[in-house]
Amino acid sequence: MAAHRPGPLKQQNKAHKGGRHRGRGSAQRDGKGRLALKTLSKKVRKELSRVDQRHRASQLRKQKKEAVLAEKRQLGGKDGPPHQVLVVPLHSRISLPEAMRLLQDRDTGTVHLNELGSTQSFMLLCPRLKHRWFFTSARPGDLHTVLDMAKVADTIVFLLDPVEGWDSTGDYCLSCLFAQGLPTYTLAVQGISGLPLKKQIDARKKLSKAVEKRFPHDKLLLLDTQQEAGMLLRQLANQKQQHLAFRDRRAYLFAHAVDFVPSEENNLVGTLKISGYVRGQTVNVNRLLHIVGHGDFQMKQIDAPGDPFPLNPRGIKPQKDPDMAMEICATDTVDDMEEGLKVLMRADPDRQESLQAEVVPDPMEGEQTWPTEEELSEAKDFLKGSSKVVKKVPKGTSSYQAEWILDGGSQSGREGDEYEYDDMEREDFMEEESQDESGEEEEEECETMTVGESVHDDLYDEKVDEEAEAKMLEKYKQERLEEMFPDEVDTPRDVAARIRFQKYRGLKSFRTSPWDPKENLPQDYARIFQFQNFTNTRKSIFKEIEEKEVEGAEVGWYVTLHVSEVPVSVVECFRQGAPLIAFSLLPHEQKMSVLNMVVRRNPGNTEPVKAKEELIFHCGFRRFRASPLFSQHTAADKHKLQRFLTADMALVVTVYAPITFPPASVLLFKQKSNGMHSLIATGHLMSVDPDRMVIKRVVLSGHPFKIFTKMAVVRYMFFNREDVLWFKPVELRTKWGRRGHIKEPLGTHGHMKCSFDGKLKSQDTVLMNLYKRVFPKWTYDPYVPEPVPWVKSESSSIVPQEGME
Repeated sequence: MAAHRPGPLKQQNKAHKGGRHRGRGSAQRDGKGRLALKTLSKKVRKELSRVDQRHRASQLRKQKKEAVLAEKRQLGGKDGPPHQVLVVPLHSRISLPEAMRLLQDRDTGTVHLNELGSTQSFMLLCPRLKHRWFFTSARPGDLHTVLDMAKVADTIVFLLDPVEGWDSTGDYCLSCLFAQGLPTYTLAVQGISGLPLKKQIDARKKLSKAVEKRFPHDKLLLLDTQQEAGMLLRQLANQKQQHLAFRDRRAYLFAHAVDFVPSEENNLVGTLKISGYVRGQTVNVNRLLHIVGHGDFQMKQIDAPGDPFPLNPRGIKPQKDPDMAMEICATDTVDDMEEGLKVLMRADPDRQESLQAEVVPDPMEGEQTWPTEEELSEAKDFLKGSSKVVKKVPKGTSSYQAEWILDGGSQSGREGDEYEYDDMEREDFMEEESQDESGEEEEEECETMTVGESVHDDLYDEKVDEEAEAKMLEKYKQERLEEMFPDEVDTPRDVAARIRFQKYRGLKSFRTSPWDPKENLPQDYARIFQFQNFTNTRKSIFKEIEEKEVEGAEVGWYVTLHVSEVPVSVVECFRQGAPLIAFSLLPHEQKMSVLNMVVRRNPGNTEPVKAKEELIFHCGFRRFRASPLFSQHTAADKHKLQRFLTADMALVVTVYAPITFPPASVLLFKQKSNGMHSLIATGHLMSVDPDRMVIKRVVLSGHPFKIFTKMAVVRYMFFNREDVLWFKPVELRTKWGRRGHIKEPLGTHGHMKCSFDGKLKSQDTVLMNLYKRVFPKWTYDPYVPEPVPWVKSESSSIVPQEGME
């Protein structure tokens, strides 16, 4: 029987297509040995098998583990610097001397005590653990000392109370430390063994729950006995270290010993010898040195004396021959003397960086030589045109007679400079008037108040400063008015608006209208330095630090830095108990420029802070005073000025200060009238850019008098005809979204006819926006006065700073 064969009309269905979901095997079968096209790329990506991938992952894990172990061995080892530990008690009931006594375990190792004024410190050498620690302490009340010592500490030990953990002073100190950047830290509880046995477990549970808010997933260690102190030391030695970026890229040093040699010409200035262990990076003698709180200085030389705290001191074996033993001892002492006098580096005047912080402007720069005849003729024509004066004269007076008439109200092109008013001066004048009015109101209110019979109320009233209260009330009123009517200013009636706002201009669009950043710069801009490309400069400097080997004192060496031209006040502060901390500066970091910092308002502080008020800055390793500007944090090329530091958004602080390469943390403090420092904002350094434009906006308001569909007569924006003609090109807007412009003035009292893009409502308000670029004040001062120490009440508890809670 013959088989059936399909005919030509048989239905042919399409084959199933796998699309992109087919596997590697089907792709290879379809390719049939064909090679793929070569892709042009810098990095050739190699396909590794699973075995090779696992092998590479294990190698990476091994390398990271070895790097962590090497870092642990170096810190506190014989070849590295001692492990510097800062002990900070967070409660007034904690006994700091008792904690330091427990850590001074003679059985664990050798203890070397060192009293630096009021700061107690000691060195603990433990050959059995192959580790050495350097313990220092600081009270939370001395805030600047805590922050400065935390910048160079490897580990911070926080001492907690077993019942409350920390008080208000400790909480305020923790807020500042978290904003600055915490290194490695450990939590220790003191006094829990003093509680009854049944309450100890409950106290630890409650304390752990309270600590979770600040320190999640951190264990609590006990510090009541010698055995618990030994466990704490082991925890410190084996703990993984946290890095702070601003100090890892710079060499820094904590002074163990300081000596001062006055100069022959002046006893107030001399050479400062700072001895300590090098940390962070290699110290180069040709770089500049910044002493925290005192300024920048040059180094003359670096000595390498013998390490005063060796982990394994050399011992001399007993010799059979006493003469030989004496000879060996003599040679060893000679070697030690030679080592003590060893000079590592001397400064090279050709390679040493300069202390020049400002550019010395040339007053004749930009001046022309003798002008040509064409320039002289153009100047004469300009003077003729600009010397015309508008005068009110009787009808029919000739031009010759008009020149002899004296008119006190005449205005010319030249008289504008005489009537130039600064905005801040006018605002200060208005503030003084309003303060006087508020003071009278407060006096009237005080007469009607009834005073209680309590003695505490009488004492409280005696401490109140009425002038400070009146100023603070006026600031609160101004901040409230700024929130309700942002940037609105009343047009003065005694001064013409074209004179009062002659520095301002109108913009079609604040976002898109052009504004040259080099236009009308102040004289202070001739003193600062500017980078052509700040980002590229920063990258190249950081890359050079990572790749290039620098000559100088290596990390872990005990050295003596000879710093020249240092005032004697630095040594006096050190002898009074303040720590002396020095940072080696990167290139250009001694030069002045414009720094921009992004900050947020501290929620614990509610007092109004106005722009251009003097504030205290902690920027990275620097501490200084300056008067900043506040502006909005936007991505545009122009940024609107904020008159007050608001609490609902991040702002940018602009200030004249020495160049600092980010990343760097920023803390802003304000000094109160009683001498205390209050934390008002925290953030980070954004950039060093003098071209960032901060624009101040002024809003003039007027009210519609008569409305004719799209036309309206507006009054109270100006008070004379000339001002209306002067501001005629500026666009108008209303609070309800209408836009328009001035058609013509009406009369001589400032009324004007305006046209809008829609019908105006009678309750609407007509606004005119004027803009002016503003610059910060040059008030940089590297010296920051020490705050008033915390006051102890009768119950011996530390009274926190106002505005902390």
